[in-house]
Amino acid sequence: MIRVAIFLFYLLFSTGISFASGQVSLKEKAALVDLYNNTNGSEWNSSWDLTAPVNTWKGVKIEKGHVVGLTLFMNNLEGTLPESIGDLKHLSELNLAFNQITGVLPKDIVKLEKLKVFRLEMNRIKGAIPSGVGNFEKLEVFSMFNNFLTGPIPESFGKLKNLKELNLSSNNIKGAIPKSLGNLSNLEALGLFENKLEGQIPAEIGNLVQLKELVLSNNQLGGEIPAEFGQLASLKILQLQNNRFNSFNALHSMDSKQFLVLDTDDRTLNPKFNDIQIDRTRMADTKFEDENENE
Repeated sequence: MIRVAIFLFYLLFSTGISFASGQVSLKEKAALVDLYNNTNGSEWNSSWDLTAPVNTWKGVKIEKGHVVGLTLFMNNLEGTLPESIGDLKHLSELNLAFNQITGVLPKDIVKLEKLKVFRLEMNRIKGAIPSGVGNFEKLEVFSMFNNFLTGPIPESFGKLKNLKELNLSSNNIKGAIPKSLGNLSNLEALGLFENKLEGQIPAEIGNLVQLKELVLSNNQLGGEIPAEFGQLASLKILQLQNNRFNSFNALHSMDSKQFLVLDTDDRTLNPKFNDIQIDRTRMADTKFEDENENE
């Protein structure tokens, strides 16, 4: 019994030392090393010393012996994301924006069910968004603007009830806007600018009463603007130009004073707003600071 007690004390003590020194499990460390190797880590702007403790690696946040944050914003990552990234199951923030990541999203990325922030904008990622994106039930931000994504917008986005920002602008996404997006009652910004979306805007978008920014310009959307747009009292930025709408009647009944930006192809609607343009990174230009920049 004494030997067992001593062993248990040693185990707990050594585990505590591991947590205190910022170490993580071999599986999580291996996933980080895979990312380093797959994305030319030796050429990163801020590289990792793989012989040093994990908690010294720039952009890696550790809590209770697990990797909970990975922020390598604008760090010259070049290559593909490894399948083992799905082993970082305690990750709540993944920010690999403004790099040169290529290939498709790993299928196991949908195992990161604790994610709150998912930022991979301004890369070169191709292929479809996994239908399993609905597994990210805690997600608040999903941003992949300016990549080479194809395929449709997954219906499962409608399961993400905590989502506040969804930005898929400047890709090659096709198909209709899913009605399920109307379930996102906390959504504040929806960016689908410059894709190949078609069909009508779902009336369910009118359910997004917290929505402040709606950018749908440069697509192939048509039909009428839904009358339900009148429910979007929080909307400040609305861009619909360069589509195929045949009626803007619903917008005429809205209070033009609520808008900071209103861009449509209907020149009878507050033409003074039509000269105001927002570039493709506008929704993100102040939101991607590297918190580790000065460390």
